[in-house]
Amino acid sequence: MSFRTFCILISMTLCGSLGGYFLKRASSNLNSIKTLIFNKCIYIGGLFYCLGAILNIVLLKYIPYNLVLPLNSITYIWTLLLAYFLLGERIGRYKLLGILCIVVGVFFLTI
Repeated sequence: MSFRTFCILISMTLCGSLGGYFLKRASSNLNSIKTLIFNKCIYIGGLFYCLGAILNIVLLKYIPYNLVLPLNSITYIWTLLLAYFLLGERIGRYKLLGILCIVVGVFFLTI
């Protein structure tokens, strides 16, 4: 995997996580349809999801689909880090074990 492909992969997974993060922030104050329409976090989250999807399509040019889909699980690592640092969520040992399994799986896929 080239450095450029690796950067696209990391960017794609980070965009997916940021999309989820901003949609989570948007959901905290949804009281009416008006707050939904004027909530900037919804648009930012949607933008990140769209950017991640575009990067996914670009990545398919360089890596076979049977690798891109499992490598997309890196998104869960970013999500865990964003939840811990930005949302103050707790990380238990089972979550850490899950992340370790993802890292080991990604390692074996890339060698």
